[in-house]
This record gives sequence, C-alpha cells and structure tokens, in this order.
Amino acid sequence: MAGHSKWANIKHRKAAVDAKRGKVFTRLIKEITVAARLAGPDPASNPRLRLAVDKALDANMTKETIDRAIKKGSGGLEGVNYEEARYEGYGIGGAAVLVDCLTDNTKRTVADVRHAFTKHGGNLGTDGSVAFLFKHCAQFVFAPGADEELIMEVGLSGGAEDVISDADDSVEVIASPNDFESLKSIFEQSGLEPEVAEVTYKPTILNALEGEEAEKMQKLLDALEALDDVQDVYTTADYEV
Repeated sequence: MAGHSKWANIKHRKAAVDAKRGKVFTRLIKEITVAARLAGPDPASNPRLRLAVDKALDANMTKETIDRAIKKGSGGLEGVNYEEARYEGYGIGGAAVLVDCLTDNTKRTVADVRHAFTKHGGNLGTDGSVAFLFKHCAQFVFAPGADEELIMEVGLSGGAEDVISDADDSVEVIASPNDFESLKSIFEQSGLEPEVAEVTYKPTILNALEGEEAEKMQKLLDALEALDDVQDVYTTADYEV
C-alpha cells in the first residue's frame, strides 16, 4: 500500500488467517460447495472450484473433506444451499469497504453486517456505492528480495497487466482474473513462488489512515471478518498494521 509496507500488511493478514484456522476451513468448504453447484464438480473445467480446492489444499484441508464439499455442492450429498451476497459501505475516514458473503439467510446476514458497520463507526451503503473503487484482478505478491527482473520477464510474457516494485522491495504482479491459472503455472515452472496468489478486488484509490482512525478501522474490519457468513472483506483503507 502506498506509503506503507505492503509486506508487513501481508504478513499480518497471513498471521491472522493462521490464528483463525477453523473459520478458514468453514469459508473454504462453503466456497467449494457453491463453486461445485454453480459450474459442476470437475475442477479441470471449473476455474472457481479449482482455485477453491487449491486454497483448501494450501490450508492443509484433507482430500476427504474437499471431496465431501464438492459432492454436497453437486447434489451427491444433502447439504445447506448457500447464495452469494455482497454488501458495500464506508468505514473510518470515508474508506470504502466491500463485504462478500455466502449465506443461507440473507436477512440475518445483512442485519449482522449492518450491526458491525454501525457499532464500529461505519455505514452500510447501497448496491454500487463503492464497488467501482475496486478492480477485479489476479494478484501475485513476491517477498522482498525476490528476483524482480525475472518476475517481470516471466510475468509480462505470461500476460500480466502490470508489475509493481513496492517501497519495501516486495514485487506485485497484476493480471486479468482469466489469466490467473496460466500465470500461476508459468511462475511455478520458472521456480518463482509468490507468497500471495489470489483472485481479489484491488482498490483503485487508497484512503490514508493513521493513529486512532487506523485502530478504529481495524476493529471494524475484524468485526466483519468474524461474522460467520462473511467470506472476504476488501477496503481502500491504507495504514500500517
């Protein structure tokens, strides 16, 4: 993030994810189930499912658990039917927030999301109020000290839209979501291992926060992340963790 250490923020996020392993498994199972229901149980022909399975394997989920989630989604086993829901709002200092959910009860979910915003100084907005401030993209982030020239050469040859060298010497590669799988494979074949490889919503502007504002924003994001129906939270807030 501009002016701050992207790498420090990434490490903080990874540590937070590791500390909530049970919640991560629940989210991954939901995503696998929905992906299989929407586009079929074969990861080879279902990119969303393939990405979800890869994330589950990276999180050390067992193949048995993954297969069971796929069967639930494709109708092979009984299970809860989840639907996708997105909520948009504003946090501290006018920072935009996108909240992606998978839920079996949208009334409950929107009430929970609204409560989290209100309790922590934010406001739930209307559909489309902040989504235009984010770009749907594939993102790869390499640790400080990685071979920037090789990453740039491999990334651009594989269809990357941009290669960014950050102030903390980490390297970020941005590409179309459709190029995620091919670019990930090209990096692996070149011996390049990103610390972050995901399809995400990257903010196109940043709202710089410091001190008390940053602390309040983090509490809001933590509250949203803690909700059972929330899958991902994205924000334009920029601050050092």
